[in-house]
Amino acid sequence: MTCLVTATAVAAGAGARSLLLGAAILCGQTSIGWANDYVDTDRDRLVHRRDKPLATGELTAATVGRAASVALTLTVPLSLAVGAVSGAAHLVAVGSGWMYDLGLKQTWASWVPYALSFGLLPVIIAGALPGHPRPQPLIVGVAACLGVAAHFANTVGDAAEDERTGVRGLPQRLGPRTSVLVAAVVVVVAALLLAVATRGAAASIAAAGVSIGALPFAMLTTGRRHSAFGAVITAAGAMVVAFVVAGGDHLTRR
Repeated sequence: MTCLVTATAVAAGAGARSLLLGAAILCGQTSIGWANDYVDTDRDRLVHRRDKPLATGELTAATVGRAASVALTLTVPLSLAVGAVSGAAHLVAVGSGWMYDLGLKQTWASWVPYALSFGLLPVIIAGALPGHPRPQPLIVGVAACLGVAAHFANTVGDAAEDERTGVRGLPQRLGPRTSVLVAAVVVVVAALLLAVATRGAAASIAAAGVSIGALPFAMLTTGRRHSAFGAVITAAGAMVVAFVVAGGDHLTRR
C-alpha cells in the first residue's frame, strides 16, 4: 500500500512530499494492522493461526498494543506535515480503518471502511499537490473499488475460522465463492473506470485487459487463503503502473 501510494504521488507531481506522505501512510497502515491483530488475539489462538505471532506466543499483546499506539501517534504529525487537506483526509482514512478493527468487521457494513479509506487515497494525494486540487471523481471510484475488492478477497479461505470465531462481515455472510466473484467483478469495474479517467490511454486499456483476464483465475482461488487477495493486489499494482505511464496529471485533470 505504501509503495503504491508513493508511486502514484510521485507520478502526480507531489515531489519530495511523496516521501513524507509515504511515511504517513506506512505508519497509518501498520497501526491498523497491529491493532487488528491485537483485537483478534483470542480468535486467532482459537483457530491456531500459525501466521499470527500473537496467536503463537512469539509476541505479547502488550508489545503489539504499544506498537500500534506509537504508530498511530506518529501518523498524526506526519499526516499534517504533508498539508492540512491531505493530513485531515488521511486521518479520517486511518480512523475508518480503526473503526473496522474495533467492531465494523463483524457487521454487514464491514466493506464501508475499505471503500472510504481507499476512496480517500486520491484526495490525500491531491491534497499534497500545489494548490490542493480536487481529484477526478472517477479516480476516487477506482480507489474505492479496489478497497472493496481487497476486503472481499481477503476473506477467502477464512470462512471456517470466521464462522468459529463469530466474524460476520458482509463477505462472510455471502460466502467465499460469492466473495471471490464480487472481488473479481469490482476489480474489473475499477479497471474500466481507470480507462475512462485516463481517456483510453493504452496502458489503462492494457491494465483493464489484465484485470478482466484474471477473472477466471480469481474464481478458482476459493479456499486458498492468499491467492485471491494476491490477485487483487497484483491488479492494483497493474493499475498504478498504468496510471504512471498514462500520466499522473490524470489524477486531477477532467
